[in-house]
Amino acid sequence: MLRRLRFLSAGLVVAASIGSPASAYMVYVSNEKDNTVSVVDSTTMEVVGTIDVGQRPRGITISHDGKFVYLCASDDDTIEIIDTTTLEIVGSLPSGPDPELFVLSPDGKTLYVANEDDNLVTVIDIESGDVRAEVPVGVEPEGMGISPDGKSMVNTSETTNMAHFIDTETNEITHNVLVDARPRFAEFKPDNSEVWVSAEIGGTVSVIDNARREVKHKITFEIAGLRAEAIQPVGVRITADGTKAYVALGPANRVAVVNAKTYEVEKYVLVGQRVWQLAFTPDQKTIISTNGVSNDITFIDVATDEAIQSVTVGALPWGVVVSPN
Repeated sequence: MLRRLRFLSAGLVVAASIGSPASAYMVYVSNEKDNTVSVVDSTTMEVVGTIDVGQRPRGITISHDGKFVYLCASDDDTIEIIDTTTLEIVGSLPSGPDPELFVLSPDGKTLYVANEDDNLVTVIDIESGDVRAEVPVGVEPEGMGISPDGKSMVNTSETTNMAHFIDTETNEITHNVLVDARPRFAEFKPDNSEVWVSAEIGGTVSVIDNARREVKHKITFEIAGLRAEAIQPVGVRITADGTKAYVALGPANRVAVVNAKTYEVEKYVLVGQRVWQLAFTPDQKTIISTNGVSNDITFIDVATDEAIQSVTVGALPWGVVVSPN
């Protein structure tokens, strides 16, 4: 069951595990093309290890205590569990076919998985490893978001162009909200008031009122010198204070900085090529983008909204998660 860890710098790995300052976090990046996870030290901004994993790794998250990374091995139809101390695969969870993205419940006990090939959301009990439910949703489910109170989960279906609101107690859909073409990601605002859903082909982010379950605003993007069809919103992250949002814009090679109160785009940050997903460090001083075509990740300073440094990782980096401590 264990897979091999390739150490790129043994000294750095040891330093990361036993001697890092409080502000140092480990960054885990799923590389879709070469079936690896890159481990990056957030302080040195260097790759300190590479883990061989299953086929076509995409969605990635981490347990709230930071002990385990969960990884969608999409072409193996499984969720792999990586021990963050040993950096070895120590188990798996039943995911359903072609798991692409997932979200972990606030209490850390349940994993909600989008199964793209069979139009289901699979609900997994992490402790027992059992599938608790399978929720039929629209065609090609991908985006997954969960409310801060854990009562509602949102799945987006790429072909149906809907955001499906699912009650986590009953595991049933309560609302279907039509958004723009090919929705790829769902992110709840920290105060539970809104859900932001990106539409890759539509080129927008729909802001959904969580109480009324209606679209209240659509955010659009314009970049001088780029055709509209090159601006394709994918990953979305909102700061803990709810004031600022970051949107990955795919082949536009930029991350948009959005005022989360006024919905105005304040800046475009140039990163690597084909930016996919985003993740904050726990202190929210930095946000990290995965840039699929340029095979790197970019660290962005949240205070200045300037790109700090890009770091080469594996082939076609897709997902990213940061250790909580």
